[in-house]
Amino acid sequence: MSASPAPTSPRLTPGASPAARSMSTAARTSSPEFGASPMAEPESRPRYDHLIAACRAYPPTSVAVVHPCDESSLEGMLEARRLGIVEPVLVGPRAKILAAAEKAGLDIAGLPIEDFPHSDAAAEASVALVRSGACEALMKGSLHTDELLRPVVAKDGLRTGRRISHCFILDVPGHDVPLIISDAAINIAPTLAEKMHITQNAIDLAHALGLAEVRVAILSAMETVNPNVPSTLEAAALCKMADRGQITGALLDGPLALDNAINLAAATTKRIVSPVAGRANVLIVPDLEAGNMLAKSLTFLAGATAAGIVLGARVPIILTSRADSLKTRVASCAVAALVAAARRGNPAAAAAGG
Repeated sequence: MSASPAPTSPRLTPGASPAARSMSTAARTSSPEFGASPMAEPESRPRYDHLIAACRAYPPTSVAVVHPCDESSLEGMLEARRLGIVEPVLVGPRAKILAAAEKAGLDIAGLPIEDFPHSDAAAEASVALVRSGACEALMKGSLHTDELLRPVVAKDGLRTGRRISHCFILDVPGHDVPLIISDAAINIAPTLAEKMHITQNAIDLAHALGLAEVRVAILSAMETVNPNVPSTLEAAALCKMADRGQITGALLDGPLALDNAINLAAATTKRIVSPVAGRANVLIVPDLEAGNMLAKSLTFLAGATAAGIVLGARVPIILTSRADSLKTRVASCAVAALVAAARRGNPAAAAAGG
């Protein structure tokens, strides 16, 4: 164990960099298409309601909505605007955006539209809006995740000193704390150095969301270091990096198996003495496959609701899916708004990607 110091919407009747290619493959195969569970969603999600309410302390976040040419991307954005969470700028083909709104019976009158002919051009223009200071966040519309990220990770895009990574924020029925899981959608097989960035991005997110104590479990299949299981070695190294101040703002412990990371009885049975074991609120997974299966299991089998955000760039990036419920899409906007608000108060962290 290692410790480190804390730092309803209005209705009417081509040539990518190696980094972009790497993340494109992961995004295409594991983009969060499971924010909405097939199980019936409860009428009220108190934690998500609290998350959305927290945004009322801040002015709306200016968001470039990239290629919003379908009902789901327009509806979530409009509801988030109605709640005072975001102030959107729509970027994409004007005719298609207007046609999609008319078909869905959604009122977008008065919203600014930056007219660009196709999704690639819209993504590049949205990045330019962020670079100019006109927008504080990006939101995925009806385009592929890799199309959105390509100009973000370009040399003249929104890269920082951090590795870009994805976090799910899950409200799991029956679990007494929200869970942040990373990385289940962007980085396929991260190196130790990349896991350091993934972990720090998740910690910074937890602070932006107002978690009083951030407890990070570095997951593996077991809770002891085994030279034959590389993820246990990397977990131990990450904890030592926290000891040396290379990772800050949280309590870290690892390796931990999932049961003794989130269940106090399991940790007690294994005689693990740690302020993290059994009480983790951030779970860092060994690789994308493990994270993707964990998040899908919680969503489809446990009825969890999952908001999603990409961190490590100069601004937060909202990833939504047509499969997401309206509440989930709005919650993703709220997460981005809270991250943007935290960065307003700490420009140095924003420049670093935190």
